[in-house]
Amino acid sequence: MPINGLSRFTGHTVIVTGAASGIGLATGLRFLDEGARVIFVDRDKKALHAATDGLDPERAIASLTDVSVPSQVQALLEFVRNHFGKLDVLVNNAGVTAMGTVLDCDLATWNTVCATILNGTIDVSRTFLPMLIESKGNIVNTASVSGMRGDWNTAYYDVAKGGVVNLTRVMAMDHGHTGVRVNAICPSVTRTGMTKDAVKNTAFVKSVEDRIPLGRLGLPEDMAAAITFLASADAAYITGLIMPVDGGVTASNGQPPFPMG
Repeated sequence: MPINGLSRFTGHTVIVTGAASGIGLATGLRFLDEGARVIFVDRDKKALHAATDGLDPERAIASLTDVSVPSQVQALLEFVRNHFGKLDVLVNNAGVTAMGTVLDCDLATWNTVCATILNGTIDVSRTFLPMLIESKGNIVNTASVSGMRGDWNTAYYDVAKGGVVNLTRVMAMDHGHTGVRVNAICPSVTRTGMTKDAVKNTAFVKSVEDRIPLGRLGLPEDMAAAITFLASADAAYITGLIMPVDGGVTASNGQPPFPMG
């Protein structure tokens, strides 16, 4: 039974990158639940097959693809063309992170982070845009509140996600006349594999939750709901939107609460 009775993507073909776990997996499952045929893209073979095992093989297709490698992105394009002939939605979600300042992390680390988050998003988008123009489809990018404002100790991640934020805006402007919409969600700290070590630190979790008006960390399903909304016809007049999905954390100007009395 579709969630809330929704079936907004029946007959649609959707690509979700970074789909073996976390936000990507929750998003792929949400699209499936709403009737789509979903290509789950990830570079982690074991996790990818664990994620898709038991799903309807006619509608849930695993593609072992590293979006930081252009030849693999081209192979994905040929696969989609030959097997499905169309694409309606592209979700650029693949990401990696690195802890540290620019003094802590060398350029090789920057190249690794950038290759997946920024270069991968650019390459996958430019590769599939012709198909999306043909279908008048859309792109949803997973950016981050860290791409809207800065964090301590995640310099390269923040810079790469900031690039995704502005890439979303410029693609929305450049390609809107073709009927293609481009939007992004910006999660705050979300309970995924990427944050599993951080959320083991109860003091850190409390400090984050104390700054979030809704009082909890995000869940992958929260992000999937926002992504599928932006990808749906319900958002037909929305493009270039950078949507915080953050429990209200970016509503703050950053100052601590003023004392009462």
